[in-house]
Amino acid sequence: MGALPQLIGDRRRNFHPREEDIGPVIEEIEGLIKVYRDGHVERLPAVVEVPCTWAPEPDVVSKDVAVGHSAGLWARFYVPELRKQKLPLLVYFHGGGFCVGSASWRCYHEFLARLASQASCVVLSVNYRLAPEHRLPAAYEDGLAVMRWVTQQASHRGPDELGWWRARCDFARVFLGGDSAGAAIAYNVAVQLGSLGVPACLRGVILIQPFFGGVARTSSEKNTMQSSRSALSLTTSDCYWRMALPPGTDRDHPWCNPLAKSSPKLEDLRLPPLLVCVSELDILRDRNLELCEAMSSAGKSVEQAIFAGVGHAFQVLHNHHTSDARTSEMLTHIRAFINNR
Repeated sequence: MGALPQLIGDRRRNFHPREEDIGPVIEEIEGLIKVYRDGHVERLPAVVEVPCTWAPEPDVVSKDVAVGHSAGLWARFYVPELRKQKLPLLVYFHGGGFCVGSASWRCYHEFLARLASQASCVVLSVNYRLAPEHRLPAAYEDGLAVMRWVTQQASHRGPDELGWWRARCDFARVFLGGDSAGAAIAYNVAVQLGSLGVPACLRGVILIQPFFGGVARTSSEKNTMQSSRSALSLTTSDCYWRMALPPGTDRDHPWCNPLAKSSPKLEDLRLPPLLVCVSELDILRDRNLELCEAMSSAGKSVEQAIFAGVGHAFQVLHNHHTSDARTSEMLTHIRAFINNR
């Protein structure tokens, strides 16, 4: 398993040959990704990748494991070593507009190790397929495959190389979570599971700044000015959706906009309780709040937590002077949400 971060790094960086050989760039998010006319994708090393052996939290052990039989699907576990009792499991999906990001990115490694320690839970951080090579619903399918794998692990009997992890998990208390695009994955996986009948073990879904869109602009999308350090501008958001959605579709596709007319009615969805974390300076603020209001009106259990003075992905990018304080607040909310279920 030690080769996994290197393999994923090779796949996701994809440095390109000469531009004259592959044509002009047709989509670009500066510093992160370029897509060329011939379909070649170049991902830039914007964030340092770290091995699972790097330990930002002294009480948390981390390991990489292959997940199921899907090619390239793997996950990084975070297990609080000092907790003697069995712990709830949080299946987590990283952000990156469905197009960039990795479970081995240092910013996620640090945040999820801290989350595991402070919320007293085991975290499984999923490394799913990326667009535009693998457009939606590929990431949603990977999320569902991971949940099937978790179910298999819960019923596994006998010793093997994953016994160290299973022995620490309370499989009767499983949570889905993610930030940005990862939150959209968590939501869609929960919807798919609900269509099959919500498993009793799924106790809640944690959506951190969920990356949803729509053809009609919200007020925060139109009016919230973003600094050069922002993780998400309106232009960037549109570019991510063009690369992630199936060709020929728009932002009112159900995989993008859960409140669109073409999306399943919220009243008909079977969902566990939701925690939605909203950032005040995020262009997604109003869209996130509209989701909370619609969920509540549809009779769903939803908690919202609003974090003042910070923008998108502050908890991993630390790009606001109050990021550390607000991240501590977020972890307190997540811990309470998990412990109460």
